[in-house]
Amino acid sequence: MRAKTICIANQKGGVGKTTTSINLSASLAELGRQVLLVDMDPQGNASSGLGMKSHEYQDKSAYELLMGIQDIQNVVVSTHVNTLKLVVATPDLVGAEIELVSVNDRAFKLREALRPIKDHFDYIIIDCPPSLGLLTLNSLSAADSFIVPLQCEYYALEGLSQLLNTAGIIKKNQNPNLKIEGIVLTMFDTRNNLSHQVMSEIRTHFGDKVFNSVIPRNVRLSEAPSHGRTILEYDSKSVGSTRYRELAAELDQRVSIQNINLDSHIMDTLAMTTHQEATDVQS
Repeated sequence: MRAKTICIANQKGGVGKTTTSINLSASLAELGRQVLLVDMDPQGNASSGLGMKSHEYQDKSAYELLMGIQDIQNVVVSTHVNTLKLVVATPDLVGAEIELVSVNDRAFKLREALRPIKDHFDYIIIDCPPSLGLLTLNSLSAADSFIVPLQCEYYALEGLSQLLNTAGIIKKNQNPNLKIEGIVLTMFDTRNNLSHQVMSEIRTHFGDKVFNSVIPRNVRLSEAPSHGRTILEYDSKSVGSTRYRELAAELDQRVSIQNINLDSHIMDTLAMTTHQEATDVQS
C-alpha cells in the first residue's frame, strides 16, 4: 500500500478549499481508508476545524516538519475521527516561506519529509494556503495530483489558469508525475441561475475532469468548523454530508481504477522484460 497524495489547491480564497480538505478526508476515513491530512496553511483552519488548538503544537507542527526540526512520526496526531490523522499548522509556517528561500532543494522539503510514512496511509490530503508561494510549491511537488475547489460564481475561473500554469511549471521542473485529479464545484446555489450557468460552462471546458459531486451552499457546512467537527459529525444527514460522502466515493473509485491500470501496466512491462530476457538467453 502506498498513499495517494492529493493537494487541495486554489490561490483564490473563500472557495471552500479547507472545507473540502476536512470533509473529503473525513469521508474517505468513513470508507475505512487510512487518511493523513496535512495542514499547510498558516491560518490553520483545517486544524481548528478538527478541534485542534495550534498553540498546543508549537514544537510539533507542519513548520517543524518542513524545516527538518521534527520527523514526520513526531508531528502526526490523532483526531476524533477514526483512521484520520493530522499534521497541525501553526502561524510559524509564515516564517517558513522566508526561511526556505535560501535553502537548497527548498521545493522538495515536504516530499522528503512525507516519504517515511507513504506506505502507512491510503491517502495523504494536503490543504494548501490561498497563494502560489513556497508552501504551495512544496505541496504540489510532494503530490501525485491536485484537486481544485471552484466556487459557482461569476469569477469562478479567475486565477484557475494561473494555478494550472504554475502546476505545469512544477510538472516540468520538479514533479513530472503531477496531474490534475479533478475540479470540485462548491457553494452551488440551486436557486441561482448564475450557478447553473457557471457549472455548465466549467463542465463544457473541462469535461470529465469535473467531479459529478457538487457541493452546495449550506449553512450546516459553515457552522461545523466553529464546533471543531466535520460535517459528518455535526449533521450527518445534511445535504453537505451527503455530497462529501459522494465526492469521497467518486474519488476513491477513480483512484482504484488508476491503481488497477497501473498494476496492469507493471505486469505488462514485467512480462515484456521477461520475454526479452528469455529471447536473449535463447539467442
